Amino acid sequence: MPQSRAHRTLSIGGATFDLFAQTKFPMKNLEIGSKIPVKDVIEACGGGAANSSVGLSRLGCQAGFAGIIGSDQWGEKLLKNFQTEHVDTSSATIVDGEITSFSIIISVSGGDRIILYTSGANKHLHDSTFDREHAAGMDWIYLNRLHEDSCEIQDDLILMLCNLNGPGLTWNPGGCQIEQGADHLANRGLLAQTDILLMNKEEALAFGHVASTDEAHRLFHSMGVGISCITDSKNGATAFDGKNIYHCPVLAQNAIVDTTGAGDAFGVGMTWALLNKMDLPNCLRAGTINATSVISSVGAETGLLTDILMRKQLEATRLDVTTRSVLS
Repeated sequence: MPQSRAHRTLSIGGATFDLFAQTKFPMKNLEIGSKIPVKDVIEACGGGAANSSVGLSRLGCQAGFAGIIGSDQWGEKLLKNFQTEHVDTSSATIVDGEITSFSIIISVSGGDRIILYTSGANKHLHDSTFDREHAAGMDWIYLNRLHEDSCEIQDDLILMLCNLNGPGLTWNPGGCQIEQGADHLANRGLLAQTDILLMNKEEALAFGHVASTDEAHRLFHSMGVGISCITDSKNGATAFDGKNIYHCPVLAQNAIVDTTGAGDAFGVGMTWALLNKMDLPNCLRAGTINATSVISSVGAETGLLTDILMRKQLEATRLDVTTRSVLS
């Protein structure tokens, strides 16, 4: 495989400080008023844009983060982590007197989890705090889930991406965008500029107001999406390039420790592979391998692979991607 050059990427969205409380109890035993013993408590960094920027950095990109962090102890830990992971934070904004986005994640047996979450400073990502000129100089933009108050930056992104030599775009729509639907004016504009669209099955059906993943793939392609990718938990992932639908199964493993950040890891693997001119089956394999590594440990970033490890695993791992015509 060809060696990757240092592609310039910018991840836009949230950064969150995560506190994991691990218990061996199954989900069905978690009842109101019950006292559940905790096996371990782990601090970790997370949030969609933080995860994707760290993931792309580990895979050899010149990765940056564009988002909002509070001037508190959690924000300090996030900034220190970005520094450790060689993520550029020149597009990050520090807000005084605001709490950093924070999550308490109760991780139960089998990898299931309950997340208690506050958006905190994430809601302050607006036109005034988004550096469009800096973003325009990137090779690739990774747009993560946005707080509903931040969706106004979509217009800035559309104007920037419409330029002939503008960056590529990976887009993982968030709650407010999914509720609006694919037909919403701003969403239509962004879909027309999207190179990789990433959603899970439930999100894709809701976003497209359709009944099946095949319908969703066709709809998104008709709206200008280059590659649509829909993950479906244990059923693997499908991707559509306008001609064929590709299916990649999940990778067998001994145990699922924690599923936090699996979707981000999948998207990072796919984006890295596409940047390195790999075909769609190998993009799916890279996403699946990265996600499998992440769910094998606690936290959204711990298991993210490096460029060297990813290439080794792509060579050594058997993942049979099947292909069928969209008409079949």
